Amino acid sequence: MTESLRAMRLFISAVQAGSLSAAGRQFGLSPASVSRQITELEEQLGGRLLNRTSRKLTLTEAGQMYFERVERILQQVAEANESVSQFESVPRGTLRVHSRMLVAHHAIVPALPRFLVAYPDIRIDLMLSNFPVDLVAHNVDLDIRTGKLEDSALVARKLASSVRMVCAAPAYLDTHAPLSLPADLASHDCLFYYRSAGRKVWHFMARDGTQAEVPVSGSLQSDNGQVLLAAVRAGIGIALMPDWAIREDLRTGRLRRLFPDHRVSHTDLEDGVYAVYQRSRHMSPKLRVFIDFIGATFRERERPYRG
Repeated sequence: MTESLRAMRLFISAVQAGSLSAAGRQFGLSPASVSRQITELEEQLGGRLLNRTSRKLTLTEAGQMYFERVERILQQVAEANESVSQFESVPRGTLRVHSRMLVAHHAIVPALPRFLVAYPDIRIDLMLSNFPVDLVAHNVDLDIRTGKLEDSALVARKLASSVRMVCAAPAYLDTHAPLSLPADLASHDCLFYYRSAGRKVWHFMARDGTQAEVPVSGSLQSDNGQVLLAAVRAGIGIALMPDWAIREDLRTGRLRRLFPDHRVSHTDLEDGVYAVYQRSRHMSPKLRVFIDFIGATFRERERPYRG
């Protein structure tokens, strides 16, 4: 509250209450302090607002005009403050979300109808790519990221663990050489995910902690997980996919998991799905409910697959 606004409130309170001491009690101030601040307001305005006597206050002609206008202004200020408070207490407005493509297709897009029904005052702007975005430069409220996060000033809330699995369709496995060890992949058609040029290797860790890098190659590589998922389902080759993307395929037998006794990744063995957003003292309700909703969506999918 600025000094001028405080003085205006004191002036209105003194007129409505009929005395400086009554106005002071409302604001926790002495009558002398109230008088001093109203005097300073009069000096700023260049005119007297109140006639003061030891028994009562009366408005000057200028004071009457000022009182009527300021009373309306302060009411409008109160209404404006209340509207902001109400807006910030109820989930509403446009939420700009960026997501990795595979996550969006498997977790976000299927959940959107339920979310939009539950929160009809929220509008979602959903953008998809396979690279993190600059939240400030692109005016993005939330980025759904996967993998091992770099150190950042942003806030990251983990939505789900992401266990990578080597998988293939029965049609592929039934017509190719059997696989018993990760090293056997060297002679198979491996569908590789890439972001940039470099060695194509899958990293394996056995239960005893032994690690190995297995060079892979194949007829298809892509930076789009949805493309690789479609290709492995079609029996083109062997793929490395996150568990949350293929759980239903494994349950139905559409895909089979290979090397279940190994942890595996194409980059780093630490992995997850994260909601990333700017640090703020007050998280907006629309952002909070969306993160909670998507987190619950992942938890619904986390019925463990054993195989």
